Amino acid sequence: MGTEKRIPLENYVQYPEAEMRERVSRFTQNLLRRRTVRDYSDKPVERAVIEQAIMAAGSAPSGANHQPWHFVVLSDPAKRKALREAAEAEEKAFYDGKAPQEWLDALAPLGTDASKPFLEHAPVLIAVFAQKRGGEQVGQDKKNYYIHESVGIACGFLLAALHEAGLVTLTHTPNPMRFLNEVCERPVEEKPYMLIVGGYPAEDATVPEHALVKKSLDEITTWL
Repeated sequence: MGTEKRIPLENYVQYPEAEMRERVSRFTQNLLRRRTVRDYSDKPVERAVIEQAIMAAGSAPSGANHQPWHFVVLSDPAKRKALREAAEAEEKAFYDGKAPQEWLDALAPLGTDASKPFLEHAPVLIAVFAQKRGGEQVGQDKKNYYIHESVGIACGFLLAALHEAGLVTLTHTPNPMRFLNEVCERPVEEKPYMLIVGGYPAEDATVPEHALVKKSLDEITTWL
């Protein structure tokens, strides 16, 4: 028999079917407006908004409930400059020969390159780290499980929360990203997972038309 302690489920709300359809439709239509944006205004974002979004991310399901993530919000200009320089160095190597041609061809319609000015300019920059060891409480040293899946879900929650707040976002994953441990002052045992950029779009912000191409429901779904 397990040693877990069970408690009643609280805060669950069951909606009438019509309301369920309306709520999920509204949520979907809102997410369908989300775009990856690279042109940002320098208008600041209230700290409380970022904190609430990170709280939403921290509520994501995780292996054994160990919550194997840490979020670093970068606001110091010197840190941002150092991060941008390191990221652009990796990106330059990627575009100058490290990446296979097929990958470069796939990126071509998006118009991306090694220049990443948004890493300094955008008001919100969150580095997400994955932890190999930890536990459900700070200070524990247990093995974490399903780390990649858990942190990926948390990042999805974070993106959705920032979008819900009215911000635009971008995900950035230079490879390798080990420079983030030094810039963000995180232990080497943690693995940099993703940079999430956010803020208000610049007045002249654009998005690539190619990004609007989305597969249909029938193309991404099978019912058995």
